Amino acid sequence: MRLARAILTLILLSLATAGQLSADAGHLVIIGGGSRPPHMIQKIVELAGGEEARLLIIPVASIEPVETAEYQKGQFEEAGAGSVDYIIFDRETVDSEENLAALAQATGVFLSGGDQRRLTETMMGSRLLERLHELYTNGGVIAGTSAGAAVMSPVMITGDERINQDPERAFETIQRGNMDTRAGFDLLPGTIVDQHFVIRRRHNRLISLVLEHPKLLGIGIDESTAIIVGPPDRFEVLGESLVLVYDASQARGITTDKGGNLAGAGVSLHVLSSGQRFDLETRAPIP
Repeated sequence: MRLARAILTLILLSLATAGQLSADAGHLVIIGGGSRPPHMIQKIVELAGGEEARLLIIPVASIEPVETAEYQKGQFEEAGAGSVDYIIFDRETVDSEENLAALAQATGVFLSGGDQRRLTETMMGSRLLERLHELYTNGGVIAGTSAGAAVMSPVMITGDERINQDPERAFETIQRGNMDTRAGFDLLPGTIVDQHFVIRRRHNRLISLVLEHPKLLGIGIDESTAIIVGPPDRFEVLGESLVLVYDASQARGITTDKGGNLAGAGVSLHVLSSGQRFDLETRAPIP
């Protein structure tokens, strides 16, 4: 019951606050996976306080959490972060006093890659997730890559398909009810975030989801690329590839044919490269 109430609360909150960031909010650094260029790591450290930064890594999405955390710890230390630590937990230990104390000291958190379901299964409904939201709304930095990017939105793509079960024909359709989703952490309201986007040709699955959820903005982030989200309601692209934004909020005649194929007229697409900015409130690139 506790988990169900938490999921319902997050969904209702995302609908009520879609496209609205607190004026006091910190920054999100949402990375599409792959390698992380040094200047991207440096940016996270800078936003978290530079030499005064206290970064906490949460590597539970990884199948090798210790190895993952140690590698990322070295990256952040090399970039000049004042303090870097990590916590590893399961559903039973997520709200330990040690974990909550570690998060209370942090100025920034990094969510590692792996399987995003491990993050939601261990953290949804926890006090640790509540404190993560508090850190962000009070000016802290929440960064994540791959799985750590997927959990940022209220609707989280798991990577599985419900109708197509043939891995050799992954994401070949734009079809209602095919993409498996769960409730995400809702750090970026009003969106659906996808990762490894261009290199893995994930257009079909994000188009499907924005047609099913036309009020939500689809943001596809490629590898070695990030969006840096900050007040007032805008993000900037940083990295080596592209970010694609799908907007079906003005689409007309969204329909489903007898084969389950989705269709709609007037879906907008924006293709953004490093240095370009996007306004989440007006849903338009910033000149």
